[in-house]
Amino acid sequence: MSRYARKVDENQAQVVAALRALGATVQSLAAVGAGVPDLLVGHRGRTFLLEVKDGRKVPSARYLTDAEDGWHRSWRGGPCLVVQSAGDAVFVVTGQRIEKREP
Repeated sequence: MSRYARKVDENQAQVVAALRALGATVQSLAAVGAGVPDLLVGHRGRTFLLEVKDGRKVPSARYLTDAEDGWHRSWRGGPCLVVQSAGDAVFVVTGQRIEKREP
């Protein structure tokens, strides 16, 4: 494991749960560190790389780290997308928004 392994954002479990509820397979890559995206997601024959940021934090706490930015810039595969909520992740994977329900 890299000495730069990072913390997992508080909302990552919610993002993973929402994706799995869709039938997606989700592999956490957070322990790899060194700027590697948080999640590898497979859904209906497509693969997604997702970087999870906590949308509840102040904007300055949601920027990519230098290591993440460097990894994103050097990656030559498909896009790595930043999501800030379970709804964002579902939209990335399905193209459909989750409707918020009032309690």
